[in-house]
Amino acid sequence: MAKVREVILGVGGGIAAYKSCDLLRRLQDRGYQITVVPTPSSLNFVGTATWEALSHRAVTTQVWERVDEVRHISLADQADALIIAPATADLIARIAAGRADDLLTNLILAISVPVLIVPAMHPQMWLDPATQANVNTLRERGFKVMEPAVGRLTGDDFGQGRFPETAAIIQEFEDVLNIKKDFLDKNVLITAGGTREAIDPVRYIGNRSSGRQGAAVARAARDRGAHVKMIFANPQLSAEEIATLDGIEILKVETATQMHSVLEVEFPKTDLLVMSAAVADARPSKYSEGKIKKGELRDIALVENPDLLKSIANLRKDQIVIAFAAETSNDLIAAEAKRVAKGANILYLNNVSNGAIFGSLDTEGFIITSNGAHIPVPSTSKDTLAELLLDQALNQLG
Repeated sequence: MAKVREVILGVGGGIAAYKSCDLLRRLQDRGYQITVVPTPSSLNFVGTATWEALSHRAVTTQVWERVDEVRHISLADQADALIIAPATADLIARIAAGRADDLLTNLILAISVPVLIVPAMHPQMWLDPATQANVNTLRERGFKVMEPAVGRLTGDDFGQGRFPETAAIIQEFEDVLNIKKDFLDKNVLITAGGTREAIDPVRYIGNRSSGRQGAAVARAARDRGAHVKMIFANPQLSAEEIATLDGIEILKVETATQMHSVLEVEFPKTDLLVMSAAVADARPSKYSEGKIKKGELRDIALVENPDLLKSIANLRKDQIVIAFAAETSNDLIAAEAKRVAKGANILYLNNVSNGAIFGSLDTEGFIITSNGAHIPVPSTSKDTLAELLLDQALNQLG
């Protein structure tokens, strides 16, 4: 199926609603754009402000809100998939009966995309014949209904009815969508961040790069089945962002020379190289062991750093290479020439003038490929760009 981007997250009125906050963030990590549609009763557990802050989108619960947008229809038209998590016994019953008494249940009747329902309730409620009959009805209609996890619930009770772990829900969701692990057993190597070249123990020459784009490509490749290594130079990521890189081998470096050394070792073992790091073009010719006094800091003699991609060209066999070009214009002719000079199969050109892109969560630019395509990328998340770049790489890997 086409790549899924827009996902509706329906939230039922159970205590497990708070766990859907993590589900939302982890879905965002995978590049999905999330609109939250909570039931009115669910707002007793997690409020509108929380959902809007996490999703960066407006949140409504009733058909009578934003009437001019006809929300149940407009949301249904833009959605690629729907997850209802948690789904209470009452919500499951209302869906099975075809009720339409709030925005979420109206939306379910109007939508025609894959739907995953994630029940969470007390074990006796889950095993009640009425609930089981309603679940069977939904499954017969084509809804995918997860089995609740077994474990402790809100009190001392223990049994089947617990909200599943986030990773299990996402795995089930992507199984429903038939998202293939199209990079399974591929080795992907990514450079990310910005190198720093020391002047003295305090100062350095560097590039403005947070490492977010490289991290986004690493997550996307991992989730599509690849073995991923990331050569990370001075990441400027939060602890929460670093936590999303679970399962990715991170090789930390600081300078261009260090990155070059690691590339020489790792590149021959890879199928795809993504050069997203901002590498300093030059370094001081001499390093001062002591801090240079302010009055003595008049000029710094520089030597050129090696062009990392060019320098490992003699190691290249049939690897696919994606390069990045951070420029202050959208000169596609110059970018194509740079792609050829670098020996890259794919080059992403982004305009960083006026402080754009670096450190941001979003990006825009052009994907330039060796078959002559110039693909515009309007303003979008770096996670989404990561998926687009991997799609192009997959085409060239065959």
